[in-house]
Amino acid sequence: MNRIRKGDQVVITTGNKKIKGQTGEVLRVEGERVYVANLNLVKRHTKPNPQAGQSGGVVEREASIHISNVMLYNPATGKGERVATKVLENGKRIRVFRSSGEAI
Repeated sequence: MNRIRKGDQVVITTGNKKIKGQTGEVLRVEGERVYVANLNLVKRHTKPNPQAGQSGGVVEREASIHISNVMLYNPATGKGERVATKVLENGKRIRVFRSSGEAI
């Protein structure tokens, strides 16, 4: 079970001064890398592809961030916090915050 999933609000803990401390929503998780909406933007020069309907030019998109450099955002405390997994009586596994033990 991944600690961070698509749709989670995360805080970026490390990186350059433009993105460190910022919060955003996870767009997708690929292995050990996450893509956060409107953060860690890079510019890519793309060729036009008329078959796919793409126009060429400079495209700005999100670059990946390693999963160890983000923490799940806890709205109750307003900070990023560590995550643990807990097994319920019926055998179902849920994610909980380590500090408070509340379910996510």
